Amino acid sequence: MKKALAALFLVATAPAWAQISPVGLWRSVDDKTGEAKAEIRIQEAGGALSGRIEKSLKKDAKPTCSECTDDRKGQPIAGLEIIRGGKQAEGKEVWDGGKILDPENGKEYRASLTPIEGGKRLEVRGFLGPFWRTQTWVRVQ
Repeated sequence: MKKALAALFLVATAPAWAQISPVGLWRSVDDKTGEAKAEIRIQEAGGALSGRIEKSLKKDAKPTCSECTDDRKGQPIAGLEIIRGGKQAEGKEVWDGGKILDPENGKEYRASLTPIEGGKRLEVRGFLGPFWRTQTWVRVQ
């Protein structure tokens, strides 16, 4: 009887232990207008994150990253890697230490990614010096 109750308790609480991760497909939402901008697929390899634009959702989106100043200059927006690096902070549900690119202005920011609402949303914060912006992305899958 005790084993059965223990097993039932473990099954009932298992979702609480599940690691919430930024890995998946996300819809980015503009922090100023509330407009859906793109769908970004975030993957993890070797403990580091990588995120690419799968699909632009803006009607007036540029076809290439004309504002980029690094190896992404002139690259198509679809497939463009906008998140590079970032690892999970020890004992926390935040991934930081990486960079995120805003393809609209070509600026690259230090990035912090924090799953919220049980992983249904992702708080994406970009830092440039003492300035920062935060967007909340919505999980697509």
